[in-house]
Amino acid sequence: MKRGRLPLTALRSFETAGRHLSFSRAAEELYVSQ
Repeated sequence: MKRGRLPLTALRSFETAGRHLSFSRAAEELYVSQ
């Protein structure tokens, strides 16, 4: 089975959440709703 590439927006979101240790703070930084 061929796997698709991970969208860069998903990678950016995951990196930001890891840096802040919080999805809520990542959402604030990325200007998206949680």
